[in-house]
Amino acid sequence: MAARMETDPAREILTVSQLTREIREVLEGRVGSVWVEGEISNHRLQTSGHQYFTLKDEGSQVSCVLFRGAARMASRLRDGDQVQVFGGVSVYEPRGQYQLVVRQVRMKGQGGLQARFEALKKKLFAEGLFDEAVKRPIPRVPQTVALVTSPTGAAIQDMLNILTRRAPWVRVLVFPVRVQGQGVEQETIRALEILNNAESRGLPRPDTIVIGRGGGSLEDLWAYNEEALARAIRASEIPVISAVGHEIDFTIADFAADLRAPTPSAAAE
Repeated sequence: MAARMETDPAREILTVSQLTREIREVLEGRVGSVWVEGEISNHRLQTSGHQYFTLKDEGSQVSCVLFRGAARMASRLRDGDQVQVFGGVSVYEPRGQYQLVVRQVRMKGQGGLQARFEALKKKLFAEGLFDEAVKRPIPRVPQTVALVTSPTGAAIQDMLNILTRRAPWVRVLVFPVRVQGQGVEQETIRALEILNNAESRGLPRPDTIVIGRGGGSLEDLWAYNEEALARAIRASEIPVISAVGHEIDFTIADFAADLRAPTPSAAAE
């Protein structure tokens, strides 16, 4: 039997704003202030001093904001931290989204990804993989530069624009790879192998390789924290510059590379 459509003309018809306001009143009234435990991801510190991040567990996630006044007690938050936060649920009406307004933070320990990062960093450091003595010098005046990155997006355009302006004589080879999701690690390793054997494939041999992509969360950049990629970077006979993420982002690839650039644009400079 088909469902009957409500056609009562006396029934109030809500605007989007009214509906969102009612949702806000219900959520904020019923949930109140709560303690929530999870792992921080996609942490962003604004110039205003406010901090925005996602709190997640295995099955769900919630957006959080920590305003400047409360943030003084949590200035060291970063992706991967396992925390307990206290705050209240709030609905941001212009977007119809709910978030947790955090007023207190208790550190509980490192999250799974951050713990893996620190363990691998410690292991490879002990092996001497990051030693300055094993790093190759970057050519002062490179003639051919290979950019291992996505062929679309802001990172490649920024690097190409800067190289064209600052070093028009440089021959640029764009080696397209994925920079997020499945296959990033494998495609980047394959790119290094091909570029190191470029001449046997009828390709010009670069004298510098740049591995680059824009910023992101710990999860977004995780492929650049894999051990196999770090070892492939060190095995390269051609000097490698790592230009992954923003200035505040550090990856295992940064430590393994011959030079770490804080951003793709800085690598091109």
